[in-house]
Amino acid sequence: MASSLLPAFTVRRGEPVLVSPAEQTPRETKTLSDIDDGEGMRFYSSGIHLYRANPDKQGVDPAAVIREALARALVPYYPLAGRLREEAGRKLVVDCEAQGVMFVEADVDLTAADFGDVQSPPFPCYEQFILESTTVAGVESVIDRPLLYIQVTRLKCGGFIFGQRFCHCVVDAPGGMQFEKAVCELACGAASPSITPAWGREMFMARQPPQPSYPHLEYSEPAGGAVDRMLTTPPGDIARVPFFFGPREIAGLRQRAPPHMSRSSRFELVAACIWLGRTAALGYGADEEVRLSFIVNARGRRDVPLPEGFYGNAFAYSVAVTTAGELCAGGLGYALELVKKAKSAVTYDYLLSVADLMVLRGRPLFALSRTYIVSDVSHAGFKSVDFGWGEAVYGGPAKGGEGPIPGVTNYFSRSKNGKGEEGTVVPISLPKDAMDKFHLEVEGLTAEI
Repeated sequence: MASSLLPAFTVRRGEPVLVSPAEQTPRETKTLSDIDDGEGMRFYSSGIHLYRANPDKQGVDPAAVIREALARALVPYYPLAGRLREEAGRKLVVDCEAQGVMFVEADVDLTAADFGDVQSPPFPCYEQFILESTTVAGVESVIDRPLLYIQVTRLKCGGFIFGQRFCHCVVDAPGGMQFEKAVCELACGAASPSITPAWGREMFMARQPPQPSYPHLEYSEPAGGAVDRMLTTPPGDIARVPFFFGPREIAGLRQRAPPHMSRSSRFELVAACIWLGRTAALGYGADEEVRLSFIVNARGRRDVPLPEGFYGNAFAYSVAVTTAGELCAGGLGYALELVKKAKSAVTYDYLLSVADLMVLRGRPLFALSRTYIVSDVSHAGFKSVDFGWGEAVYGGPAKGGEGPIPGVTNYFSRSKNGKGEEGTVVPISLPKDAMDKFHLEVEGLTAEI
């Protein structure tokens, strides 16, 4: 893990500039899908990549290289240089007029070594290394704003930090990675990106007439019960602790899983474990409904005919639902059963049903109360983003989760422990009095028998 005790420093930012496509691009309006423009997508997702100095790049300015490659990549990816506009029914479209993405150069008197062995989010002092967009009354809007913000911070050792903020309405994590790799290829001398981007948003438009074919509890708050303490605990009373699930912990979970579930995926095991432990630690009433909501990506599924090069949102939130009493009594096997059932529910018809719901219900936000929301980015390949300086020392989300309420949403990411063992790390946020209880619950579930 990285040390949080960085030397005192000041980031010296230049003046932000707009970078437009390097060549003439179509002037047109492109419609987002009904998956893209839900309320839960209307935010900027942040990522950071840390690079050491490369002797072969001595005297080469990474900011200049990336800025030039960015302008070239925006030619085939020209919608990313546009601006969102909201039409009737809260429908979002992209006005493609080559307005540009926001870019800033910066310098700081730190070295890559100062960040230690940073393995997982949150990245130390990430706020200093990403360029924030403007807010109105504390609220960050995605309408009529750049869709991408990039900051390249040069380090005194010759390395640098690449920080980006993507509007989630236009790309998901794989789509954002596809674009970043296009920038990398151009920065490394390619004449054009190896993957030709495809818009393809018609794949996820609501049917006519819209007729949701699933209940979609993920968009309805749980009925009754007390107010969820995760939504009311002041930030100062929240403890934040990364939990590592390596070979020992996964082996312990497999031993406790029912025999027919012992081959469950790492994600399924870790998600079930955290949901179970978190529910017990928070002390929800036995009759109160609790939920685990997680992203299921449609890429690579046979029933979802995505065009090659698609970079929009191609996922849905699925939800496992039960009561706190049933979950705690049923243990890991019951939690795994619910996770697997929710995971298998996401089909192309399910995605179209979400699109139908978005249109009928005004594009609502997913439920937050007594809900634990997970996004698994462990296979996103963040470290493979190479602008010519080699593999990133750190590559991944800037934060441990997204949204204004700590601990409601979490990223699962890949990491190594002090022994060099690969595993999944999850940055947990809970009220301080619940964290010790959660730790004991996880220890009990993961200790090898």
